Amino acid sequence: MNRKLIAGNWKMNGSLAANDALVKAMLADIGVPAADVALCAPAPYLAQLQSLLTGSPIAWGAQDVSAHDKGAYTGEVSVDMLKDFGCRYCLVGHSERRQYHGETDELVAAKAQRALAGGITPVVCVGETLAERESGDTELVVRRQLAAVIHAVGHCISEIVVAYEPVWAIGTGRTATPEQAQQVHAVLRAQLAAATTHPKRVRILYGGSMNAANAASLLAQPDIDGGLIGGASLKAADFLQIVAAAA
Repeated sequence: MNRKLIAGNWKMNGSLAANDALVKAMLADIGVPAADVALCAPAPYLAQLQSLLTGSPIAWGAQDVSAHDKGAYTGEVSVDMLKDFGCRYCLVGHSERRQYHGETDELVAAKAQRALAGGITPVVCVGETLAERESGDTELVVRRQLAAVIHAVGHCISEIVVAYEPVWAIGTGRTATPEQAQQVHAVLRAQLAAATTHPKRVRILYGGSMNAANAASLLAQPDIDGGLIGGASLKAADFLQIVAAAA
């Protein structure tokens, strides 16, 4: 069985003072977690996380990475830059990047490939909108999104993390039921099984308003290997309750 992964996504939140207080509160009470734990922060705060978390049970990561190595790409952050700050993980293809920045399946796949080549684990986000779910296209959408990554990274697919995040459940307070989430996770697992001899090695996280109240029931599902946590990762007590539920 995979050791579960609980990854916080701070999105565009934080300040030096607030981050310091939040991380120190987490470290004070996390003990020896029975799950892997990570925090994905805005790029300006990665140096701060490196300083605060080095030697701790919490890893850290970025929220995006460029598909390019280096060059005239103003505003982009390369995988080598993320490595300078000790990042272990990097989110790619978050629904907000797809929606607000027009990221295509192919671009997300290229970013995942670049992260892997640079020694950083990409957390590849997939998920359907409410309209796509209501039209019965959930499986078609998530399979298409994951297929682009499988095609790009080939035999390295077992080294990624996948996060299923139904767009209609992100920041809305709505959450997929454990049964709904498990159904999609099982589809993704089957797709991975067709692409690698080690499908169970790939951790598939649920990311859609997971919180302290619903974490245990979601994490009890056979194909849910952790959570990608948004709002609850900005509250130390709530985040640590989710970490505890992953045990």
